Amino acid sequence: MADELELLRRANPVPSDDPRFGDGPLGHDAERHLNQLVGPATDERPRPGRFLPGHGGLSRLLRGPRPRRTRLVWALATAAAVAVTSLALLLAGPSTTPAVAAPRPLVVRADSTPVPLDRLAERADGAADGSSRLRKGTHVQSWSMGMSEDKPPITLPVERIVRWNADDSHTELVVATDPRRPGRPVLSEGGGGPRLVDDGHVISEQTFPPSWSDAPPESPPPHDARRLRAYLQDAQHTDTPLTTSELLDVTRLLLDTWTLGAREDAALARLLADADGLRPVGQVTDRLGRGGQAYVYDGSGFREMLIMDPVTGAVLGLESTATAAEPEYGLKAGDVMDYSAWMR
Repeated sequence: MADELELLRRANPVPSDDPRFGDGPLGHDAERHLNQLVGPATDERPRPGRFLPGHGGLSRLLRGPRPRRTRLVWALATAAAVAVTSLALLLAGPSTTPAVAAPRPLVVRADSTPVPLDRLAERADGAADGSSRLRKGTHVQSWSMGMSEDKPPITLPVERIVRWNADDSHTELVVATDPRRPGRPVLSEGGGGPRLVDDGHVISEQTFPPSWSDAPPESPPPHDARRLRAYLQDAQHTDTPLTTSELLDVTRLLLDTWTLGAREDAALARLLADADGLRPVGQVTDRLGRGGQAYVYDGSGFREMLIMDPVTGAVLGLESTATAAEPEYGLKAGDVMDYSAWMR
């Protein structure tokens, strides 16, 4: 090894004791060469970004392609990627999978019997005795995928707790955590890009002033199906009947704002039972270990799986899975794009 190191030192055109090694301004020629190295190709044009449907009414921007670099810059980027991968392996342990949170699609039990949604809605009506009441605020675990053309897709797991106070102010706590890997480092999104943080790392903790909005979804949702349908249309800012895809989107928005009571659960179950194309597929175990009945809707490029409590008809979770690959973003058919699991 000593011989190889000596050969490298001799090959180095600027050894560490060379006066040119110190910091200082670049000369004109050096600055011009640097700009040629890292500047975009002359035939490049910016392309518009794309949006990935997210949870809680939010969306994740899928950025357009970044300018191409020279082979030298790609080599440096590759070296950095190797370093990050090594760090992930180190934090996760030498014999375990790196803690980078890439959930697989939920699997329906092959021996289970699908329960039609209208039958589940009847069960929800029977359970709507007022034992659980409507409460503003939410407690949700979510996984959302971020993609770009120059990096592999990553899935970021967070837990969010929103609590409202008597004066209509509210607090929101967001932490990085993944219940599938308790105590393990979690991939989080930082200012300089994704990074590993400790399980339970606080991403944000905010208090918001009072809000007196009476527009859905801030106003309390009704507990009969007819009025709830109109309420959800208002939340989507449309006067036309909601498509099944829109109904699932606004269901996510509703549950990211409110913890429903038994009567509201029954009303929502009845609306979902009347939706076109939402078919029963059987039993699943959700990402928090809860058993539920799964219902699937195949939209344009996405497969939505709704998970509902088999007794009360409450919505437990909602999963979006890609049905078509997008090679430019490293997306494969079957990749989980987004998942939410709501808790009581």
